[in-house]
Amino acid sequence: MPPLFAGLVDDASMLPPAMGGVTESLAAHRKHRAAWYSPLVGALLVPASLVDLEVSPRGLPVAVVNDAAIAALPVAIGKLRAAGAVVAQAEALVARRGEDPRPGLDALRDLAIREQGLRVYAEIPLSWGLLAALDTVAAARADGVAICPKFRVGGLAAELFPTPVELAAVICACRDRELPFKLAAGLRHALRHTDPETGFTHHGFLNVLVASALAVDGGEVADVAEVLAATHPLPLVEPARARWEDARPLWVGFGAGNVLEPLTELIRLGLINGGTEV
Repeated sequence: MPPLFAGLVDDASMLPPAMGGVTESLAAHRKHRAAWYSPLVGALLVPASLVDLEVSPRGLPVAVVNDAAIAALPVAIGKLRAAGAVVAQAEALVARRGEDPRPGLDALRDLAIREQGLRVYAEIPLSWGLLAALDTVAAARADGVAICPKFRVGGLAAELFPTPVELAAVICACRDRELPFKLAAGLRHALRHTDPETGFTHHGFLNVLVASALAVDGGEVADVAEVLAATHPLPLVEPARARWEDARPLWVGFGAGNVLEPLTELIRLGLINGGTEV
């Protein structure tokens, strides 16, 4: 497993639209952890509403994803830790589109300060107040707070899918503030593509990886957007292969309902050696 892809894909099998059963998701995640491709797999994403699990997550690295009030997160974290899970991160939406993100950011900053060893990801809407919110996150990180931004790049409406230029601007804004970031929703395949059923054009996770690396190397918004807009593997595979032995820059990763899907695509593109059966 090339270091470039280490921890790229969180297991989102408990979240919509996958929403697998708790028992099945935990059993599958343990298999992922024991498989040859385990370095690709990040944390198991657990909705805060499901912390009273039917079976024990003991020893598993999990991330609590807030699907209720931010104030409920400490209770969920405490329950999971009591059950033996290794809770290293928490993720929460700080505001709806058009709302002021500052109160939510303040609450998550305080959570990260109280919960030592916990990395917090603040989901910031790609709308009004975004740049000011990134400044707030950067200021908190400068004070030693383990908080990073997260952005949703897909969903059930066209306006939830940012254009390549819009996403490139966000990536460069994070680069300028030295903010590692996560993405959620919409990253169904390695390459940018249009879903024939919905007509929505999804970003590709390989596009994002290469675009983030280009941004770190000093690429301008237009250059980063060109990479995000690519629909052919040729301009993406070789730049990724050239970074095989490097840690992934800037972009932390994303969640997938079935981690075998991104693994299979990386194998087909020749970026991971799939010598063992998936």
